[in-house]
Amino acid sequence: MPGKVDPRLLLNPVHLLSLGLGSGLAPKAPGTAGTLVAIPVYLLLASLAPVTYLLVTLFLLYIGIHLCQATAQRLGVHDHPAIVWDEIVGYLLTMVAVPFDWIWILAGFVLFRLFDVWKPWPIGLLDRRVSGGIGIMLDDLLAAVYASIVLQVIIYLTGGTL
Repeated sequence: MPGKVDPRLLLNPVHLLSLGLGSGLAPKAPGTAGTLVAIPVYLLLASLAPVTYLLVTLFLLYIGIHLCQATAQRLGVHDHPAIVWDEIVGYLLTMVAVPFDWIWILAGFVLFRLFDVWKPWPIGLLDRRVSGGIGIMLDDLLAAVYASIVLQVIIYLTGGTL
């Protein structure tokens, strides 16, 4: 298990972001804490046109590669549990083209966390084999794709209302 992170790291804006504004320092379930931080970010972005939302989220994915790489190097651990920018972006990707309603916000949260923790094939394989910032972001990107597919099927089958 990687060591504890010095909270002074949050004074650096790069690490502040990659550590999810400090949520990654949660002693239990830092990935879940980071995903919770993504909900207010989603609420801020949800009113954007779908294409704009997707472009902003892809930009966050791109900068996340660099943020996570820098923090992983600083901590000396690939994908330290405190690095949660990938969870934040993964949740935002899960929520692309999802109706704005609290039931879907919650469903997206649960599904994303399920796939991120479970890591079904090929997520787990890539998580172990791809290093650096790309590797840190990639497993959450794939978890988001899986979660989004399931979420979109549920939305389709229910007509968007639960």
